[in-house]
Amino acid sequence: MARKRRNNFFLDDTESHERWLISYADFITLLFAFFVVMYSISSVNNTKYEQLSKVLGDAFSIENNAKKLVEPIQIGDIPTTISPIILDTPTTEETDKQRELSDEIRKEMRQLQLISEQFEDVLQPYIESHLIEVKKNDFWVELEMNSQLLFLSGKAGLSSKATPVLRKVAEVVRRMKNVINIEGHTDNVPIETTEFPSNWELSSARATSVVREFIRHGISPGRLSAIGYGEFHSVADNNDESGRIKNRRVVLVLMSQAFSRYGMSDKERARILNLKTSVEGGKEKSVDTNVL
Repeated sequence: MARKRRNNFFLDDTESHERWLISYADFITLLFAFFVVMYSISSVNNTKYEQLSKVLGDAFSIENNAKKLVEPIQIGDIPTTISPIILDTPTTEETDKQRELSDEIRKEMRQLQLISEQFEDVLQPYIESHLIEVKKNDFWVELEMNSQLLFLSGKAGLSSKATPVLRKVAEVVRRMKNVINIEGHTDNVPIETTEFPSNWELSSARATSVVREFIRHGISPGRLSAIGYGEFHSVADNNDESGRIKNRRVVLVLMSQAFSRYGMSDKERARILNLKTSVEGGKEKSVDTNVL
């Protein structure tokens, strides 16, 4: 029995007592890997770090933000020198001429604006029916009247319903001195009659009929002109009936005196437009020295 126990003791004594080295090696390996990972995390690109730090610092800096709100954004290269701006120094006489020109022109512009408002007031029913349209410009007023309001188809004589309309128009423009151009327009449908060989004759005859009616209502003939444009200045498509109806029209153009051919004498026009005059062949001729 004692022998058997002795043999067991001998066997136990031959077992390895260095098994802890395996666990220790595993621990050292894990510890080494841990330090490698920590080192890789702690390795920082100093250049990128400095740039990021600067951007974040500028973004959250109150002083820099306040400065950016005040400073303008610079576009392009900053000039090293400042070139002075040379301004014209007109004489007192030139300043007076420019002031006179501006006052005269502004006065006439106000008058034309008033006329356009009067047209809209007295012709409101026709405007609402789309038979008349008032168009405003700084230097003229257009009163566009549809031909079906004034004429029968293919005719140049005024219809019975045209007289009250033209009388209202005459009452507005009679007190003015401005030149009045009466323009006749047609559609592109050709007309070939003994009286009107083409649309040229028809448009001119219709414009002349309106001119005669205005003379009958007391407007000076010297202020009036009749112009026929035929079908060559359409405002709508001639391919459908609604467009052709719009193109058959008579347009009254109340011109600014400064820009109409016979509204003023050369001296008056030179004064209001700030022009100088020269003498050629014994006659005064206006020369434009200021392009408006």
